[in-house]
Amino acid sequence: MQRPFRQVDVFGGEPLLGNPVAVVLDGDGLDDDAMRRFARWTNLSETTFVLPALHPEADYRVRIFTPASELPFAGHPTLGTCHAWLELSGRPRGDAIVQECEAGLIPIRLTDAGLAFAAPPLIRSGPVEEAMVARIAAMLRIDRGAIVDSQWVDNGPGWVAVLLSDALAVLDLAPGTVELDIGVAAPEPPGHDAQFEVRAFFPVDGTTREDPVTGSLNASLAGWLLASGRATAPYTAAQGTALGRRGRVHISVDDDGAVWVAGATQTAIAGTVEL
Repeated sequence: MQRPFRQVDVFGGEPLLGNPVAVVLDGDGLDDDAMRRFARWTNLSETTFVLPALHPEADYRVRIFTPASELPFAGHPTLGTCHAWLELSGRPRGDAIVQECEAGLIPIRLTDAGLAFAAPPLIRSGPVEEAMVARIAAMLRIDRGAIVDSQWVDNGPGWVAVLLSDALAVLDLAPGTVELDIGVAAPEPPGHDAQFEVRAFFPVDGTTREDPVTGSLNASLAGWLLASGRATAPYTAAQGTALGRRGRVHISVDDDGAVWVAGATQTAIAGTVEL
């Protein structure tokens, strides 16, 4: 069956310099195995499948797959899927688009910085135990003293965040084998167009991968940085620099205190797939 398909570049400060996501816009009738096979075939960090909503307040439902597993939530797939859904004549029921995923209902809206999603609640938070911090330092191949602070910031994928002293220290990282999803951040020097430099590492089949630009990490990282007084909203995070990308993630906070994560979205490939 031919199904509408988009590959969307997300968070790119310039075209094709963000993080791509594959979007199958009609996933109806596909079983889990078919979705997993296609996600492995695209070999992107995430592939999504749009389905009819089950929740009465949602505009559509999405399932999010990596080449290895299904995720309850992920940031750049959320924005990329919404972009593709709107491009294919999707019409929201209310002022905001409401995406249904395993993590719940995710509001999405259009801002001056692009599409933005409301950060979902954390499923694990709080300080990281000292033994784990030491393990993380070893995985990143840095001295334990280089880690200024750390926090569990898991909103679905499993993130733990560490703060380093400056952006150059983040860009110089050459980690060994990581055993969990690690986000690393540090402040940029004055005059930079972003306020923080961010990198994201995660394990796949015993190897370490780096994500070009990561919405879920930046969402939960923002909550920590803002609550600890290390950042003030609005601010911009740079990510993907070490990979030759130019990701820009824009963080804002609304009057109710909700954190919103925004970025540019652009269709790179449009067509159909046989599934």
